[in-house]
Amino acid sequence: MNLDSLTRELRASTKGELLLNEPMCRHTSFRIGGPADVFFTPENEDDFKTALAVCRQHQAPVTVIGGGTNLLVSDLGIEGVVISLAGRLNAVSVQGTSITVGAGALLGQVSSTAAMHSLSGLEFAAGIPGTIAGAVAMNSAAFGRRMSDVVTSVRACTLDGHDVIFSADDCRFGEKSSIFLDGQHVVLAVVLGLKIGDPCEIREARERFVRERSAKQPLNQPSAGCAFRNPKGEGAGRYIDQAGCKGLRVGDAEVSRLHANFIVNLGCATAADVMQLMDQVVELVASKVGVRLEPEIRFIGRRPAS
Repeated sequence: MNLDSLTRELRASTKGELLLNEPMCRHTSFRIGGPADVFFTPENEDDFKTALAVCRQHQAPVTVIGGGTNLLVSDLGIEGVVISLAGRLNAVSVQGTSITVGAGALLGQVSSTAAMHSLSGLEFAAGIPGTIAGAVAMNSAAFGRRMSDVVTSVRACTLDGHDVIFSADDCRFGEKSSIFLDGQHVVLAVVLGLKIGDPCEIREARERFVRERSAKQPLNQPSAGCAFRNPKGEGAGRYIDQAGCKGLRVGDAEVSRLHANFIVNLGCATAADVMQLMDQVVELVASKVGVRLEPEIRFIGRRPAS
């Protein structure tokens, strides 16, 4: 990969914003991460596919992100090109009880749009940060509901630019997982199937969920959401609390005192701090509770030398 040549061709071939050595801490909810060699925000879907083609031609690694709400980016940054769909490809259209949503639309705004049209089924998503693409890829869940309950189909593209339509079954939804975590498919648009509901009940449910989320989660501190997957039959936060990990700290990374399954950035935390803290939590929970936790946060970027 010749970075200068790649950058010149991207500038000549695309219309979106292109930044060099862009700190990823500006693009993640954790506020952590070293620089991306190239950071590109496409203007539209065609622009996105053109950028993919240029990257293929130059054999440049590509990392596609949305709102960056469940990511821990390496302190060493990310090699190649980061393409951000946040704020782009964000059209939302309602037809009957179906909503077609572009990948970059914010999940909370889609929930609000559904409520405005008296459509029920997406109330649980009120207040969840991030884009619809990220929510589908992670099969985001809350209050007993999950994205797989409302996804009808997904239009994605492969890294060589070919569109593929996935039915709900094709998406292989699991516990905080889907086929779109394989790194080979990028969500472009999602069709949601909802149902007509009572406007007052929808509004009250959304307000209740936002209140409960605010009371139980450290939403006023930078984090990447839940740090660990919930083991079967129990929440990871309860195990972490039982192991006495609340308030455990490495550098400026701390296990939240409000919700034990959140690691928060107290100001200047590094990815190395977070990883070391997560390792400590895993070992403490394993030794004191007998359960081995698995990370839910996705680590991306250059790996530090071992």
